[in-house]
Amino acid sequence: MQKHSKIYVAGHKGLVGSALWLTLQNKGYTNLIGRSIDELDLMDTAAVAEFFQTEKPEYVILAAAKVGGIIANNTYRGQFIYENLMIQNNVIHQAYLAGVKKLLFLGSTCIYPREAPQPMPEDSLLTSPLEYTNEPYAIAKIAGIKMCESYNLQYGTNFLSVMPTNLYGPNDNFNLETSHVLPALIRKIHLGKCLEANNWEAIRTDLNTRPIEGINGDASEETILAILSKYGITLSPALTLSPSHPLTASVEIWGTGAPMREFLWSEEMAEACVYVIENINFDDVAPKKSVISTKEKSVESKRSLDKLGMTSKLELIKGEVRNTHINIGTGREVSIKQVAELIKEKVGFNGELYFNTTKPDGTMKKLTDPSKIHALGWHHKIEIDEGIERMYKWYTSNQ
Repeated sequence: MQKHSKIYVAGHKGLVGSALWLTLQNKGYTNLIGRSIDELDLMDTAAVAEFFQTEKPEYVILAAAKVGGIIANNTYRGQFIYENLMIQNNVIHQAYLAGVKKLLFLGSTCIYPREAPQPMPEDSLLTSPLEYTNEPYAIAKIAGIKMCESYNLQYGTNFLSVMPTNLYGPNDNFNLETSHVLPALIRKIHLGKCLEANNWEAIRTDLNTRPIEGINGDASEETILAILSKYGITLSPALTLSPSHPLTASVEIWGTGAPMREFLWSEEMAEACVYVIENINFDDVAPKKSVISTKEKSVESKRSLDKLGMTSKLELIKGEVRNTHINIGTGREVSIKQVAELIKEKVGFNGELYFNTTKPDGTMKKLTDPSKIHALGWHHKIEIDEGIERMYKWYTSNQ
């Protein structure tokens, strides 16, 4: 890519897209295009077609998606598969029609089977059943990978797919109904700290910035306590009766806390993505090709090649083309309980972390194998303790 290349970042306002946008700017790219959902609905096929015809981007990074945590994935199953399929189908197909030089499709490591080997290599895809709670989202992302591979094979496009592990960072989703585990824990434990300190100014500020189910900081204390309690943020009733006794808060966490997770700082993910789109092509991750001159083929074969636009040579892929996607991760894991306790320490919360074992754990282990991207030249640097500290500072400074 040239510094003046026209680059469309789909989903540039979200956690992933905003990190990509900032990384591209910091690297000196000056011709970035972004559209909010109000400006361009990526589920609207006609609108997406018009956008590509008008703007003619040279490169596309597809970071737009409907995302959420275990509750949202399991509750809104139809929306997750429909909206993600529509978004990626429209963008990938129009990128092909517009002659985009390279496209980068972002998926998720939830594409791998529930019982995938640990750490999960790229070739474990489609080897056994998926985790049920996020199956619709995972199937949509698998379809995106296969769409990119198939267009590359049939049309000669240069469309790549990367599968980031669990991400966290600036502009994350802190909506307690739809957020992923780490931002949800940061917010819940922060609000628990505010409750135990009886800091209603901070609680109201938090709700004014990010209302919960429409309830903001203008609501009564009773209403606020009720909505916080719905999401597992409560005061211990016996201790609230005595004004002289310190308040004690409790934060509920779904499951046992035993599941192991891998977390990657979103800005590092963005650096990895830009590294891939700058340096890697489909040929680097696909099986090597055998080239046979058309002079060796019959006249009938040449006519067939002409129809495919391959008049000078026939490129034969050796074997099947599968699993050309690239994992982006740290290769290191930590339990949900350890993450919660680390957040508790960084936030300064003195209350109780209550693990509700009647709620689902989800996949017990989900560690990526980053060997492929390591071999291609990229490694992470920010570890989870530093990342959580950075994220909490960002959260409290953006209220």
